Amino acid sequence: MSLTVEDGSVIPGAESYVSVADTEAYHLARGNSTWGLLSDGQAEEALRRATDYMIQMYRSRWKGYRKSGVQALDWPRSWVYLEPFTHGIVGTYPYLVADTIVPVEVKNACAELALKAAAGELAPDLERGVQSETIGPISTTYDKSDVQYTRYRAIDAMLRPYLEGSSMNVQLVSMG
Repeated sequence: MSLTVEDGSVIPGAESYVSVADTEAYHLARGNSTWGLLSDGQAEEALRRATDYMIQMYRSRWKGYRKSGVQALDWPRSWVYLEPFTHGIVGTYPYLVADTIVPVEVKNACAELALKAAAGELAPDLERGVQSETIGPISTTYDKSDVQYTRYRAIDAMLRPYLEGSSMNVQLVSMG
């Protein structure tokens, strides 16, 4: 089965933000030789799982709006503004991301997650957190407020410009 990749033009039935070849080039450039060991079928499966994970984890946090109500994936998006970078006569203006692309950072995040997906489950079922455990002379107590799921901090950081703030991270804008 051939992977259908979104290129920013709203591809019907798109399954991934990045192709197998682009993912391979991304990982080779970073010295990640593990990706090259996968068959094309395994690579496509990993990219589908990575894209599914991105939809599950980020759908409600992306800036802007999906370009079309019928598109399969969350990108391309309209009205996505990034931090100000254009300096005009009367102030600084935000950069509007074209709604005809999938940003490089989104593609790179998908490639990173695909490598992790090839090695195992990205969003495993959670078990109840252990408060205290003693086995012989070894004792373990877990922090009650610690996150009980795997967080991919590098992916979150890569996508941060394209995400709205959460309850823990709100962007403040000065009006004067």
